[in-house]
Amino acid sequence: MTGIRHLSEAPTGRRALAPGAGIDAHRHDTHQIVHACRGVISVTTGAGTWVAPANRAIWVPAGTVHEHRAHGDTDLRLVGLTDNPLGLDRPAVLTVGPLLRELIVAYTGDAAITGDGERARLLAVLLDQLRSAPEQPLHLPTARDPRLAAVCAALHRDPADDSTLARFAALAGTSDRTLARLCRSELGMTFPQWRTQLRLHHALLLLADGLPVTAVAHRCGWASASAFIDVFRRAFGYTPGRLRRS
Repeated sequence: MTGIRHLSEAPTGRRALAPGAGIDAHRHDTHQIVHACRGVISVTTGAGTWVAPANRAIWVPAGTVHEHRAHGDTDLRLVGLTDNPLGLDRPAVLTVGPLLRELIVAYTGDAAITGDGERARLLAVLLDQLRSAPEQPLHLPTARDPRLAAVCAALHRDPADDSTLARFAALAGTSDRTLARLCRSELGMTFPQWRTQLRLHHALLLLADGLPVTAVAHRCGWASASAFIDVFRRAFGYTPGRLRRS
């Protein structure tokens, strides 16, 4: 990331982003909650990418160099925070329940909130809801070792590639045991787990772009639409068809 902007405070408010639009690399001295009421938003840092549909939000701690990208027509809400209610010093994806969603909408909305006292009370409830928001494993880590990075890049190009770890290892000029060890040490998960995360990540982006569920399942490597729907529902709490309709 080059040309990094430094903001003293994380902005709070609402931004409409067209598909593919984004906010270039920047950092701020305060924390931020990033939420898409509509569409899908991704946040990328040097450590990887976090992606969130409308029932998720992304926590960005102070000082983190990051960029945003919109997938689909996105209604982006940003909440800048001086407090750290989560106690996290790394980005994370959080579950956004109905109450937290409405609090974020109200706090960042166009309608005026009368008086600092009302705004402070609204923020206090929002912080309480954030403290109880479950963290979701929707982080796609970035590999540092060039052998593993080459395998990851190949799967980014074609998430449907079903090659075995041994096959990828041969192409990378190493052993499957070495690649498996690198997956655990650099990505924090096994190779099959990382590939599933990658496929879910790509599925979110394709659905936000309006592709049919069956086409997304095929492009992302699931044997059938029903298998894709089952994995997607367990990961996000609703069906891919619902995300596409929204």
